[in-house]
Amino acid sequence: MAKKQTCDLSCSECSVRNCYRKDKKYPAFCLTEQYKGAVDQTKKLYSSNSLDGRIARAAAEIEGEYYGRLTRLEETIRFAKKLGVKKLGIASCIGLLDEASLYAQIVRTAGIETKTVICKVGGVDKCDIGLPDGLKVCPGCNESCCNPALQAQILNEWGAELNVLVGLCVGHDAIFTRHSKAPVTTFIVKDRVLGHNPAAALYTAKFYYKRVLDEKTFPEPRKEAVEAEQEAAKKASARKHKKAL
Repeated sequence: MAKKQTCDLSCSECSVRNCYRKDKKYPAFCLTEQYKGAVDQTKKLYSSNSLDGRIARAAAEIEGEYYGRLTRLEETIRFAKKLGVKKLGIASCIGLLDEASLYAQIVRTAGIETKTVICKVGGVDKCDIGLPDGLKVCPGCNESCCNPALQAQILNEWGAELNVLVGLCVGHDAIFTRHSKAPVTTFIVKDRVLGHNPAAALYTAKFYYKRVLDEKTFPEPRKEAVEAEQEAAKKASARKHKKAL
């Protein structure tokens, strides 16, 4: 078992959780106690008529009205309706385009216009952004990279009032969120191994997926991918050396 790293105490180490019902005492390291000034500021933010305030109240209302009764699919639609959204953008992974198409159809039945943009929009080959050919899933072929910045731009120009993610890759979802002008929420989180249910790795972490608790048992990357990275690093070093001469 790998040696555990030390960390500052925070919410993940708390067993009191007094911030929910306020029927106990806060622990000495409680962030609620440390950020009292910020707490007051967020009260004003969420009670205002700003977009943040409207979002906060809409989300809380849905929780109160439908707790444990709606699927996430239904919650995203109710959320959009409460915000008065007329145009909902969908940023989809190519591998989940069938699911995104059905989701769009369901959203439209609620009277909301949709526009779906696939991750491979633009058709930019991975080699064109500096990735070695050997790091492609299928080396030697055109393999377009995901283009979340363009997905966001297209939906921005369309006038999306709320964007919903359907299976974007880890990292690409972050780029999309950075570039989206509209608020972003997630319908499907990608997990290619666990049927898009990433929490399953946690539920089985002490037995079937115990490798997640030990860095030493983490799967090795593909040999071909490692060799491609090493070759690319050598070429980059050679170019840098030649430029310095």
